[in-house]
Amino acid sequence: MSRARTARRIAAGAAYGGGGLGLVGAAAVGLVVAEMQFAKRTVGTGLADPPRADGLYGSEFGGPELSPGPLRFGMLGDSTAAGLGVRRARQTPGALLASGLAAVAERPVELRNVALSGAMSDDLDRQTGLLLDGDGPAPDVCVIMIGANDVTRRMPPTQSVRLLTSAVRRLRLAGSEVVVGTCPDLGTIEPVYQPLRWLARRVSRQLAAAQTIGVVALGARTVSIGDLMGTEFAANPREMFGPDSYHPSAEGYATAAMAVLPTLCAALGVWPESDRLDVSRDEDMLPVAKAASAAAGQAGTEVTGARGPWALLKHRRRRQVPGEDLTAPADPEHAAPAGAGGAAGAGKAGGAGGEAPQGPTRATGVTSQGQ
Repeated sequence: MSRARTARRIAAGAAYGGGGLGLVGAAAVGLVVAEMQFAKRTVGTGLADPPRADGLYGSEFGGPELSPGPLRFGMLGDSTAAGLGVRRARQTPGALLASGLAAVAERPVELRNVALSGAMSDDLDRQTGLLLDGDGPAPDVCVIMIGANDVTRRMPPTQSVRLLTSAVRRLRLAGSEVVVGTCPDLGTIEPVYQPLRWLARRVSRQLAAAQTIGVVALGARTVSIGDLMGTEFAANPREMFGPDSYHPSAEGYATAAMAVLPTLCAALGVWPESDRLDVSRDEDMLPVAKAASAAAGQAGTEVTGARGPWALLKHRRRRQVPGEDLTAPADPEHAAPAGAGGAAGAGKAGGAGGEAPQGPTRATGVTSQGQ
């Protein structure tokens, strides 16, 4: 069965009820899961909790007291969204995206990251509640990165997509723009060996495609994380992945942020490119399932603008956003302050001491090139 047909079947099951595995055979998935769990035990996580990066970014563009005030940015998802594996708050994907958005929009950005390491899609309801159930206004835009734990812990894909779309629906009804970074390609993880690596890739991409079908119908956008770090990991595994060989390094997170930032900015109408079709960049208007399948196989691809059964497949240019090198070794002077108050090193941004959060690294500063 083609990836598009399988993804369409999973998304339909999520929308109309039903369970079932819906990906590959149960025995095959069981082998993938066993291998993934063995890989986790082999490398061990042993990582400290991600540094807190909540706070104000881009304070040079004005403070919270100035009209129209900062953009409100919410980050949801699992350890990848939380930034597990890095030591500095400004190396987390939320901080990278917040500072990049501030630079592009020329407006301060208030980040609130409610992602949780180890989270599956069934935690998104709680995370969404943290962003929406308070007295303040809803976020202007949210990024969700979820799916890997759903695969490794054998959550039925229809349930995974149903939970994700429920969270997206709540955020959209509250007035938030939403960008979903779809399930990463688990076949890129070094301790997973052939022949199971191709199965892990297949399972991951089918879930990613089904996630896209489910959320673009709600007016959200998706960006394929896919094997974004696969090629770089093969060439430079010590740079792209952290010490556990499972979670990204600072360089790896910067690569992911580079792919998501254009879509995040486009969702708010501040990216310099339009949402129009650009055939010179191999963009296309395709049936939603085919667009979702194509995106799952090509990392960094955006799917947006669902119009009935059709969706736009985008390959946005990445443009340089100024910022320091976030991959330099951490030191006590530049470590994230203890506690949840303020962004790491947010002296300039009104946080607790240190230096202001910086924009994306050189890894995020790919100048005017295609993906």
